[in-house]
Amino acid sequence: MNSNQQGETTISHQKRAYSLDALRGFAVLTMVLSGTISYRILPPWMYHAQLPPPTHASNPNLPGLTWVDLVFPLFLFAMGASIPLALFRRIKPGITNKINVIFYILKRGFFLGAFAIFLEHFRPGRIADNALINKWLIAVIGFVILFFMFVRLPNDWKKIPQQAITIGAWILAVIVISGIRYTNGIGFSLARSDIILIVLTNTAVFGSLIWLFTRHNLWLRVGLIGLLFALRLSSTVAKSWTAALWSFSPIPWLFKFHYLSYLFIVIPGTIAGDLILNWLQKPKFENDFNRTNNHKLLAIIFLLLANILILLIGLQARWVWQTTLVSAAICYLTRFLLIRPNNETEILIQKLYYWGVYWLALGLLFEPYQGGIKKDPATYSYFFLTTGIAFFVLIIFTILIDGFQLQKPLHLLIDNGQNPMIGYVGFANLVWPIFIALGIEKFVIANVQTPLHGFFKGIFYTLTVAYIVSLFTRLKLFWRT
Repeated sequence: MNSNQQGETTISHQKRAYSLDALRGFAVLTMVLSGTISYRILPPWMYHAQLPPPTHASNPNLPGLTWVDLVFPLFLFAMGASIPLALFRRIKPGITNKINVIFYILKRGFFLGAFAIFLEHFRPGRIADNALINKWLIAVIGFVILFFMFVRLPNDWKKIPQQAITIGAWILAVIVISGIRYTNGIGFSLARSDIILIVLTNTAVFGSLIWLFTRHNLWLRVGLIGLLFALRLSSTVAKSWTAALWSFSPIPWLFKFHYLSYLFIVIPGTIAGDLILNWLQKPKFENDFNRTNNHKLLAIIFLLLANILILLIGLQARWVWQTTLVSAAICYLTRFLLIRPNNETEILIQKLYYWGVYWLALGLLFEPYQGGIKKDPATYSYFFLTTGIAFFVLIIFTILIDGFQLQKPLHLLIDNGQNPMIGYVGFANLVWPIFIALGIEKFVIANVQTPLHGFFKGIFYTLTVAYIVSLFTRLKLFWRT
């Protein structure tokens, strides 16, 4: 497809990649869940593999993989898959347009980076207990300020001066932060930022630029993964120029080369995004799935879920070669269910599956390297294997939503996926402070005595956040970062 064709291509019918929204929402809500389940009482697989109970002290030499370790890669993958969908409408012929698109990418990076910095300054855990105003109240005030800084108002609200509200909120944020006392005794600092959002900022900007310049050349994009792999691997050689480059950063509070390691997940995500974009551009069709295929679709879901579960259990228990063999056998069985796709959605699922198997195989082959799979410090096995799992999870949501038409039952995931930043902020800066003020937090903690209680505590907090975000989404109040 040439640039003229791509610039003129539109999604002419009301079809949306709700499966991608659901994947993003699932990642955000599991992130909330992993942060709200009680410490010290749950089994090790309920935490990051390198932060085992009861002390949760970091052990970088401890290999393994838990469901908590999948949360961030799933979100990164979903972000990568969203890049083609977000940029393709903006691409038109001409060098001027490309400059405009680059400016748009950098502008989005600026807003996401600013969001990371301002959010961290409003986090209650960063605010000193002897601050002039109660830190929980400051957290809620921060949520309100962030809301007006980044909200995109619905079209029928245009009578309200959007720019005036946004500028006023930014000014108010600076004023409030300048008067806050922080736990480390230092006031406002660019170095105080949410590390997850800073990594997202780096990978969003570079991932978008990579897609923009390689959108017509998939293998060049894949080749860039090889170059990044070589740079990261050779940077471990002491006193080499690659080591110096890898550790160099002109603005360390915003950019570090090692943040780009997560492009190992984001770039494959853009490949999934290309496949979804191509699917969305197909003519509208009715009854995409034949109901007689329901058993086949259920079998695919079952095998993919079984494969993911076996990978989590086997790699955490360190049954590495046994897990590899069983996973390979399941992949082989699943392939038979995808040999003859009957429609465009089944073709999409087939292509997503083959890519998922490739990254999964790469991750398993790398598993013994670097002392086994680890999230922190992240190993090659971690990047590639979690990417393969992300492809599988996306397939599962595609079957559930586009195959079994379960959009309404999964609306919480979809709504949260369409408004992920509110979900990311919602617990620490809104739900938690309100629960503390109402005494709910004290009551809940006093009654959490067993692992099951701790899990249900996390479910309760997560659902509270989910419904709040869903309300914002239904009101068409989206945060633009």
